[in-house]
Order: sequence, then C-alpha cells, then structure tokens
Amino acid sequence: MEQLAERILKGELRALARGITHIENDHPEKQALLTTLFSRTGEAHVIGITGSPGAGKSSLVNGLIKVWRKEGKTVGVVAVDPTSPFSGGALLGDRVRMRDHEEDEGVFIRSMGTRGSLGGLSEACKDAIRLMDASGLDLVIVETVGVGQSELDIMKVADTVALVLYPSGGDVIQAFKAGIMEIADLFVINKADLPGVGQLKGEVEDLLHLTAEQKQWKPPIVETVSIEGKGMEETVRLLNSHYHHLSESGENREKKITQLETEITRRMKDSFAGEISSLVADELQRMAKAGETPDPYETAETLYEKWKRQLADSPGHGN
Repeated sequence: MEQLAERILKGELRALARGITHIENDHPEKQALLTTLFSRTGEAHVIGITGSPGAGKSSLVNGLIKVWRKEGKTVGVVAVDPTSPFSGGALLGDRVRMRDHEEDEGVFIRSMGTRGSLGGLSEACKDAIRLMDASGLDLVIVETVGVGQSELDIMKVADTVALVLYPSGGDVIQAFKAGIMEIADLFVINKADLPGVGQLKGEVEDLLHLTAEQKQWKPPIVETVSIEGKGMEETVRLLNSHYHHLSESGENREKKITQLETEITRRMKDSFAGEISSLVADELQRMAKAGETPDPYETAETLYEKWKRQLADSPGHGN
C-alpha cells in the first residue's frame, strides 16, 4: 500500500483509480492508505456543483473544465450518481459524461454511487476527494445527484458551492425551503437562452435578501449557456474569486476545522454505535429472560452510565 500511496502522490492516474477502487471495496488497508496521504491534502480547490436534474450540471462542468485546462490547471471530477438497487454501482458511467476530456491526462473523472447515503455523498466519495487532492490535482469538482435537503452534505466537503438553476425549472422555492440557498456561494442560471431568465434572477435576488446575513461574501449570480460555452470564463472567475476570498479572510481555516469536527464526530459515533448496540441487545435479552418490561427512558440512562463505567475501567483509559 505504501507503493500505491507513493504513485498517487506522483500524480499517476492509474494509481489514483486503483486507490479509489480500494476505498469503494473497503480494502483492509484502506485506512492505512488514507492516513498516509492525509498530510499531503488541503491544496486542491474543492468545488461542489449542485442543482436539480435537468439543470445541465454535467454540461456546465464540461465547459468549466475546458477553461481550466486552457489555464494549465489539472482537474478531478467526482460525478455522484444514483446507486443501482441491484448492483450497488453508479447507474450512470463516467464515459457517458464529459467525453471531450477522455484522452486528456490532465483530467480525471470518476463516477460514484450514493450507495444509499442519506447525505447524498457516500463515505467512499468523500475519501475519493481526499485522494484526488493528495494526487496533486489543482481542482476537484463534485457534481451531486440533485437538489434537496440531502444535498446539504456537499458543504461538508467543498470549499465553494455553486447552485445551478434554469428557467422554468420551478426549483428556486424548493431550494430555499431545503436550505440550499443559504449554503450556495455562487448561483449559476444555466440555459440562459430560454425565456424567463429575468424572472428567475429576480426570484433569486429576492430570496437572497430574505436569507441575508452579515457575511463578507455576497453570492453572485451568473448566466450561462453551457452547451454553447457561454459564461464559462465568468463562472470560473467567480469561483476563483470565492476561493481567494476564503484564503484572504481566513474563512478557509474556519471551514476546514468545522468540516474536520463533523467528520471526526461522525467517525467516533460509527465506532461507538457497534458497542452500544451490543450493550442494548444484551440488556434486552437479560430483561426478557427475567420477564421484565423495559422502560426505554430509564433503560437508556442506565445503559449509558454502565457504558461510561466500562469505558473508564478499560485498559489504557486516561493515559
């Protein structure tokens, strides 16, 4: 695994693909690989592209990649697709998307399934982003499945979040209700050659006033026609501007700390969950044999205290 890590750090795309496969398959040395590479992460600009189906997210990403490649930037893309209920894999393959960049060694595209994750992004997806970052890619783009409450998960991994809307999409109010409006750093009105652009822009501006907070960064609105390449340079400029703002204001450090706090808390909860489930099962079995009917409130409190005592008495605790 050390050899694989070294190859990933050198930017070898085949090694990167193999590393992500190890993560998806829960390889026994997965954690060792991630631990080895973690210290070499944090340099890539991670951008989340979210929006409802039909907004043209893939064509937008395709157009943005062209601009970045002209600038000499290397780009990684995690295209999050719905998970097949039969195979467990992504329903849409990466070769269906962004075919313009298939032969480009400066672009790495990977389709990944949600795998039933309620947060919209699976743990494997989040770890894949970290591997792409460690490989030296300048930008990592995460294109999500759709827009809704579950898509709030994107803010836990991305530096910059772009919400893609389109005229007659009817999703502005839904995005507002779901809280997406509050996490977006940039609003992209795609398919701006369709009727209703002015009305949509007005709705976004009105909702931004409702959610206005004392923030240094005011989310801009950009109009694009991604299939024609219109508005791509301006979108890239605004994405770059937000990233520079994060660095200059110090918000990037605050954001990273918050993201790490969330990740560490979740990983600890996952570790504790198995122990607690076993404790509960044993207690319920004991009570059933004794003919006792468990009071869920009292039982939970009793087991919690018991679990704390076991933790305190465990070897090495407090050292």
